[in-house]
Amino acid sequence: MDFYSTAPNVKMRLASIDIGTNTVLMLIADIQRNGSLNVVKDEHFIGRLGKGVDEHGIIQKETFHRIHDILSQLKNIADSFDIKRISACGTSALRDAENRQEFIDFIKEKLAIEIRILSGKEEAELTYLGAVSEYLSSADSKNYAVLDIGGGSTEIVIGSGARVTSSNSIDIGSVRLTERILKNNPPSDIALMNAGRLVRDYLQKIQSLLPTTNIIGVAGTLTTLAALDLRIPEFDKNLVNRHTLTIEAIDRIFQELRPLTLDLLKSYPQIHPSRADILLAGIIILRETLRKVNLSKITVSDRGLRYGIVLRTAQNLFNDSI
Repeated sequence: MDFYSTAPNVKMRLASIDIGTNTVLMLIADIQRNGSLNVVKDEHFIGRLGKGVDEHGIIQKETFHRIHDILSQLKNIADSFDIKRISACGTSALRDAENRQEFIDFIKEKLAIEIRILSGKEEAELTYLGAVSEYLSSADSKNYAVLDIGGGSTEIVIGSGARVTSSNSIDIGSVRLTERILKNNPPSDIALMNAGRLVRDYLQKIQSLLPTTNIIGVAGTLTTLAALDLRIPEFDKNLVNRHTLTIEAIDRIFQELRPLTLDLLKSYPQIHPSRADILLAGIIILRETLRKVNLSKITVSDRGLRYGIVLRTAQNLFNDSI
């Protein structure tokens, strides 16, 4: 069954939870059989699941309880919306943590939420599906590229329409780069130089990419930069979504933020206080990636993995009902 083909407007209400290295995101949406999506609820928490994972290889015990409290809130919200299914997925930090199964078992026992750990390839494909979903129609065959700068890893995915043709996942993200190199705010010039060099080293490992100019960027680094570029007094996804960021704007914002202390970064209304310490790392990854592929602009999307998860879940459930 072609998910985006014309079909009767049967719909189901689903929830997805994206348990990332830095954030915990939940989407509740009504999905129709033809693939159209209507957002019912979109929740965002900074969970820092990956705090210390790169250095110590394990999820800290205090983190177990912090993520439990967030997921408990999200489960209560989801239960109030009469959903058919919650699909919870973990990404880079859970892939890397030696005690990942202990964490998964803890959450299942306490909250009856089963977390599935996505491979880098699965994460990339679902992120792509979520990011391009609002652009697609049944006849869409345009080429797209999606860049997802996460806390622990960065995904670069190429596709034609809804079909992924190639993907790369590199093990460097905004939290990991911060914990390794950018440990102080403001960081020294040497630290910034070393951070850029490390990202370039990772990018050298990937194949030639982006046979397209339609590049879409998802996740907090991109949406924060869009809000800063627009200078809106508070985050508004309707303004941020589909905003075009030029390399000149990205460079200007980077130069503005790089000499600032953490307290000054937190004073910006567009910067979430819990993202302030990792924002420069995310910008460095973005700048180096755009330079690597010789592109001068990127379109921001507030969609991403959580959208891909609900769309894929709906596709599977609709196919099972045929």
